[in-house]
Amino acid sequence: MNRLFQVCCTNVCLRAVQCTPHGVTGTQINFTVAIDFTASNGNPAQPTSLHYMSPYQMNAYAMALKAVGEIIQDYDSDKMFPALGFGAKLPPDGRVSHEFALNGNPQNPYCAGIDGVMEAYYQSLKSVCLYGPTNFSPVINHVARYAASVKDGSQYFILLIITDGVISDMAQTKESIVNASCLPMSIIIVGVGPAEFDAMIELDGDEVRISSRGRYAERDIVQFVPFRDYIDRTGNHILSMARLAKDVLAEIPDQFLSYMRTRGIKPSPAPPPYTPPGYPVQSPERHPLNTPPGHPLQTQI
Repeated sequence: MNRLFQVCCTNVCLRAVQCTPHGVTGTQINFTVAIDFTASNGNPAQPTSLHYMSPYQMNAYAMALKAVGEIIQDYDSDKMFPALGFGAKLPPDGRVSHEFALNGNPQNPYCAGIDGVMEAYYQSLKSVCLYGPTNFSPVINHVARYAASVKDGSQYFILLIITDGVISDMAQTKESIVNASCLPMSIIIVGVGPAEFDAMIELDGDEVRISSRGRYAERDIVQFVPFRDYIDRTGNHILSMARLAKDVLAEIPDQFLSYMRTRGIKPSPAPPPYTPPGYPVQSPERHPLNTPPGHPLQTQI
């Protein structure tokens, strides 16, 4: 079985496909964002805050969101993304929530494209009060509920969690991940700020398979990266974001394929690949990279 995963940083497209002698499996990616609004991020009005909205450059949360989201959105047909927050007090009564809609609409938390998610994130910073603790399990369970309803390989769910600190509900988070490991779902965790991320590394499960109450995760579904490792010393944020996106998405193809294999899902015809404006339409069989030949950011795994 050949595997092809293409990350095209110039035209921001992601393709996770399974190639077999019989055809190509096309799978719709459903992308959800969850952002840490705990008080440890600092007062958003202060330049020292990880949530500070500078008029001159994006903060680490915005850069991580844009780097990953702009790639994934080109593989999502409707480009409508649920955007959640956790660890904040909400207006008007100050209720603490670990699963709130960034757009303020719990019945419809979808935002139009990554630009819509960014706008909802900025608006949330103006309306909620950063608080705590740092609980991951509610947002993981939120996505898992939707993933549990899809069993035919037609959809795959990716949850991006951006956070600054130590997890407060480690036991519950482990249980949520173990439960989700049998679902068509992957979790990306991007750590921002100077904190130690030992717990995140444990959740990543690359060295030791994560377990909860004697049950081991069926497969590895978590990828963790610390944002600070990708900050370009020359101040080139575009390059930082490209490097981050490449490594953040590196494990998704194998995680997707492992789900397909364990469920015995056979290939089906793929939809036409996304083609950016101005580029020739290509057939799915050719798996074209939508970057100019020899582009330095062209990545194929």
